[in-house]
Amino acid sequence: MKRIGLASLLVASAVAGVFAALALADEPPPADTTGTTTTGTTTTGTTTTGTMTTPGTVLPAGVRIGGVLVGGLAPADASAVVQQAFTAPVVLHYGSTTISVSPDVLGAVAAFDRALSRAQVAAPNSSVALSVQLRRAQIAAFVAKLAQRFDRKPVDARLFLRNARPVVTPSKPGKQLDRRSATTAIAAQLAANRRDPIELHAKKLQPEVPSKAFSSIIVIERGSNHLALFNGMRLVRMFGVATGQRVYPTPLGRFQIVVMWRNPWWYPPASPWAAGEKPVPPGPGNPLGTRWMGLSAPGVGIHGTPQDGSIGYSVSHGCIRMHIPEAEWLFEHVEIGTPVFIVAA
Repeated sequence: MKRIGLASLLVASAVAGVFAALALADEPPPADTTGTTTTGTTTTGTTTTGTMTTPGTVLPAGVRIGGVLVGGLAPADASAVVQQAFTAPVVLHYGSTTISVSPDVLGAVAAFDRALSRAQVAAPNSSVALSVQLRRAQIAAFVAKLAQRFDRKPVDARLFLRNARPVVTPSKPGKQLDRRSATTAIAAQLAANRRDPIELHAKKLQPEVPSKAFSSIIVIERGSNHLALFNGMRLVRMFGVATGQRVYPTPLGRFQIVVMWRNPWWYPPASPWAAGEKPVPPGPGNPLGTRWMGLSAPGVGIHGTPQDGSIGYSVSHGCIRMHIPEAEWLFEHVEIGTPVFIVAA
C-alpha cells in the first residue's frame, strides 16, 4: 500500500510539471530592455510617434505669407506674425503732413486662416498669397474726408480804391487732392500687404482773377482832370485830361476798357449836340485823334483830341480827352479788360 501511494504521488507530480511547462510556453517573451527604443530609430508605433516631427508642427523653411517670412514657425506664431504685419497702419504723406490709418478703418479684411493652411503644405522657400477683401467705397470715403480737411479753394485777386489809389489783394492758388490716385494707391498697398509710405498728390487750382489781371489800372479824377496809370498799386504815369461838361458829365464809377481802335472813325452819337453831324474818317481833325479806348459806360471812352487847349478842363461831352501822343502811349500800356475808376475828386 505504501508503494502504491508513493507511485501515485510521483505520477501526479510529473503531470503537474507538464502542465506548468505548457503554461509557461504560452506566455509572451519579456520586453527588450536594451534601450534601442530610445534612439528614435525603432519601428515600433509607440516610439516613432513620440520622436518624429509630424506634418504641420512648424511651417516649411523659407515660406512667406503675404511677403512675411514665417518658415520654421509654429502655426499659431506664424499667424500672429502675419496679423501683426497686416494690421500695421498705412502711412500717407501730404506735403509736410503725415497721416497714419489702420486697415480696419479702411475696411480691409485678410483671410489669415486660409493662407496659413496653404502655407503648412507649401514647398520650402515658396510664397503664399494673403487674400485681402477690400471695400473700395470705404477707402474712397476716407480719402474724401482727407480732401475736406486739406482742399483749398483758389482766392481771386481783389481790387478797390482807397483815397483815389488802387489797392490789390493778391490772388492765391487752391489745391485739390487727387482722390482717384490716392484711393488706388491705398488699395494696392492693402492688397499686397505692403506698408511703404504713400505720397498723396494735389492738383493746383488757379484763381479766376489772378493778380496779374490788375497789371494796368486807370484812375480818372474828374474834379481835377487827371488820369493816372497804375501797375498794380504802383503809379506809372500821370496825365492831364479833359472831362465832361456839367450838362454832359463824365460818369462816375468802376468801368473797364471793352474796345480798342487805332485810327478810329468818329460817328455822331444820338445826342442833341451832334445833330446834323456826319461821320469823320481817320486823319487830321478827327475828334477822336488816333486812338480810341471805349469803356463799358455806353458812349464813353478815352481818346486823343486835336483840341490840345481843352486839356485840363471840363469841356467834353462825357469822354476823357488826352493829347494825341499821350493817348497813343497809353494805348500801348493798357488792354481790353483794364479796369477804369472814375472818381469825383
